[in-house]
Amino acid sequence: MRHLAFALFCFFAVPAPAAAIDLAGDLVPGGMAVGWTEPDARVFLGDRPVMVGEDGVFVIGFGRDQGPSQQVTIIHADGRVEQQMLTVAHRAYETQRIDQLDQNMVTPDPETEARIAADQAAVRAARATPSERRDFLMRFIWPATGPISGVYGSQRILNGVPKAPHFGTDIAAPEGSPVVAPADGEVRLAEPGFYLTGGTIILDHGHGIYSSYLHLSALEVKSGQMVRQGQRIGAVGATGRATGAHLHWGLNWHETRLDPALLAPPMPAPVP
Repeated sequence: MRHLAFALFCFFAVPAPAAAIDLAGDLVPGGMAVGWTEPDARVFLGDRPVMVGEDGVFVIGFGRDQGPSQQVTIIHADGRVEQQMLTVAHRAYETQRIDQLDQNMVTPDPETEARIAADQAAVRAARATPSERRDFLMRFIWPATGPISGVYGSQRILNGVPKAPHFGTDIAAPEGSPVVAPADGEVRLAEPGFYLTGGTIILDHGHGIYSSYLHLSALEVKSGQMVRQGQRIGAVGATGRATGAHLHWGLNWHETRLDPALLAPPMPAPVP
């Protein structure tokens, strides 16, 4: 059902607004959903304003620890108010242990902490200004192929130390394997040497939806460049905090971390 909904986004124009709030997507922690309303309406997820396009399209997202319900409110230009309480499905997460990391990657010294903070500030700046792009309406493809070695939401224990959850999907692949854009977008950041994430690219898909690609061994795009779905943007690597070659694929709705695997079809079979 989810894949059918997103396929419809790709091949049909945005429908006229319906009487009820019209949403399609994944109502789960880490999921995103696309909705439609009148172009001059205001939309809120809880008390948070949501960007609305010229044709009334909007997108919302749910964080890892989202509770079982969330309210969407639409205030129309004539003052009419629509509200809908969404039921957000429960989701369980696994625990993942990673050992043999450089201990300074796990508990960095003050100088390294300052460098990490500067890297994180650059990432926040790259996501600070959402665009009117509509690339999030595309059916996403996988940016790389290979075994899934890390899943969204899992609790990470690094060298025996509990750390923040893993916010993304890890795809194991040989170093130098191609990384492609899963959808059209604009390169908001292309940085070859962040401390924790190594070679890092962030793409803007519109309305606060940003995808990220970490631990790259090579970057083949520059900030400000427009890319098309399937275009090569970099190469798999093991830069930053990594124990082996893999691609970390992340997805954000503004600052909310989403699960990119929910947008992709089944992983293609490996090419011999």
